[in-house]
Formats: sequence, C-alpha cells, structure tokens
Amino acid sequence: MEVVLADIQPMLDLPAVRAGVIMAAAFLAALLSRVVFLRLVMRLTRQTDNDIDDRMALVLRGPVFYSFLLGGLALVVLDLGLAPAAEFILLGLIKTLALLIWFVGANRLAAIFLGVLSRSMNRFFWIQPKTLPLFEISARVLIIGGAFYLLLVSWNINVTSWVASAGVVGIAVGFAAKDTLANLFAGVFILADTPYKLGDFVVLDNNIRGRVTDIGVRSTRVLTRDDVEVTVPNALIANAQIVNEAGGRHQKMRVRASVSVAYGSDVDRVKEVLMSCVDGVENVSAVPAPRVRFREMGDSGLRFELLAWIDEPVFRGRVLDILNTRVYKALNGAGIEIPYNKMDLYLKEIPEKR
Repeated sequence: MEVVLADIQPMLDLPAVRAGVIMAAAFLAALLSRVVFLRLVMRLTRQTDNDIDDRMALVLRGPVFYSFLLGGLALVVLDLGLAPAAEFILLGLIKTLALLIWFVGANRLAAIFLGVLSRSMNRFFWIQPKTLPLFEISARVLIIGGAFYLLLVSWNINVTSWVASAGVVGIAVGFAAKDTLANLFAGVFILADTPYKLGDFVVLDNNIRGRVTDIGVRSTRVLTRDDVEVTVPNALIANAQIVNEAGGRHQKMRVRASVSVAYGSDVDRVKEVLMSCVDGVENVSAVPAPRVRFREMGDSGLRFELLAWIDEPVFRGRVLDILNTRVYKALNGAGIEIPYNKMDLYLKEIPEKR
C-alpha cells in the first residue's frame, strides 16, 4: 500500500493530474445528486396526490448537477495557483455561469408554484388564472433583481455606489420614459382589478369593440369583428370607459330591433307579428324569453322594440341582421305600414316665360 501511495504521490504533484482528480470527484458527486433526486421524487410521489413535487424536483435536478461541476471547476482554479487577476476573472465567470443556471431554474420553479396556487382558488383567493400574469411578472422582477445583486457581489462591485447611481439614472429614465412607465403601471392595475379577461367582448370608449386576445404589461390586444387586431396602450384603457359585454352573470347579451309603425295600426297585432319574427332564429336564447315593448308615440309613428337574448356577444350583428330582415318582411306581409319621412314641396308661383 505504501509502495502504491509512493508511486501516486509524484503524479498528484502534477497540476493537470490534480485537476483531473478534482473534476472526476465533482462529476461523481453530480451523478450521485441525480440518483438522490430520483429517489426523493419517488418517495414524494407516494405521499402526494399532485405532480408539483415531480415537476419541481425535475427542475432542480439540472441546477444541482451543474453546481457540483462548477464547484469542482472552481476548486481546480484555486488549486492551479494562477495570478490573482486571472484567478479573479475565472472565478467570476464560474459564479456568473452558476447564477444564470439558477436564474433559469428559479423562473421555472416560480411558474410551477404560481400555476398550482392559481388552480387552488378556494385556498388562495388573490392568485387566480386572471391575476396570474401579475404575480408572474412580480416574481420575475424579484428574481432578476436578486440575480443582478448577486452578480455584482460575485465580481466584488460596490453595491452601495451602484444603488446611488441607479437612483439618479432612474430619475432621468423616469422623465424620458414616462409614457412607457404609465403603460406599465396601468397594466399592473388592470391585471389586479381585472375589468376584463382573455376572451371577453369589450367596448372601449364606444369606439373599439372586439374580443380580448392578450393582456400585457404595456398594452392590451383586441381582435375586432373585422378580424383586425388593435393594440391599445394600457394607459389609455385605464382612463377609458370599458363596457364588458361578457362580464355579467353570464355571457348572454340582449339585442334590440327597433321599428316604427304608422298611427292607427293595431298595437296587439304589431306585437304578435314582431314576436313571430324570433321563432327559429339561431343563437337566440329561450331563457330569458324574447319580448316586445311599445316604447313611445313618436313624431311620425309608434316605436316598438323587439328584445331577444343571444348566447354570446359575438352573434349580435348576425342576429340583428336576421331580425331586421324578418321584421320588415313580416310587417309588409301583414299590411302594417312602416312610416318614413316625407317632404312636400309647394310652389307659390311659377315665373312667366318672357
């Protein structure tokens, strides 16, 4: 045994051999960590009903494996006895690489954890699918801030001076990018207040009407009925009147087909004819039942409204087209006059020809 150690000792004095031994030990430790993680996952899966532990363990397995390898690489750098400047740069690069690996892992862990919490709305009221983007953005900001701080510390950079400089730069950036910051804060408030969610039909300031396709931090995208996607800055939405046509007790929406009939028409007969126009119209709900309302006696006729509920706001234009067509044909078929504006021209006298 002593003879073997005596033969090995000169080899261990060589830096390359020592580096190889250290990296081999680090690699074995990394492999062992993977085996431990697999056994840990198997134990946890027997005790829980969900797959959150499986997913989190799979995410952590990579960073832990590479951390052992990078740790071995750092020991090799320290063992080589390089110049202080070279050693500092190499160790800084190793620490930076480790931070990047753990940064990606932390983002994945946060997404998994918040996703599970959002599906447990009975326990965590504030974290729901519609508010999930807000918490994801907040978690990402915290992770990025922590990673940047550790990056400065790993390179021995004075954090205090950077904080002071960041304050001055932040004021300058705030004035230069006030519109962007306004959209950012408005986006946060929209995600927190949730006046609408993905898939809702909204009307913004009685101007833009369509389905919400994306809610971002800076802007919201609305797909109009013309299949045109409109990107609206969140700062404008925060100060706009928002009509959420799908935000009530259900997605059903009432449509109104207005028509006027001539004075002298039989009111009961008009109501009967208008009610017959709803029968068999696709996408019209049976509950609530359609109805007819006699609204007013106007200047040139009696104004009625045929009210019907549709299953989704997207069907409003289609159903109104069918109802208006049927109402016009039904009133003409029943001999009920639809008044319209008329103009009579009276000539006081005709100039004589000369």
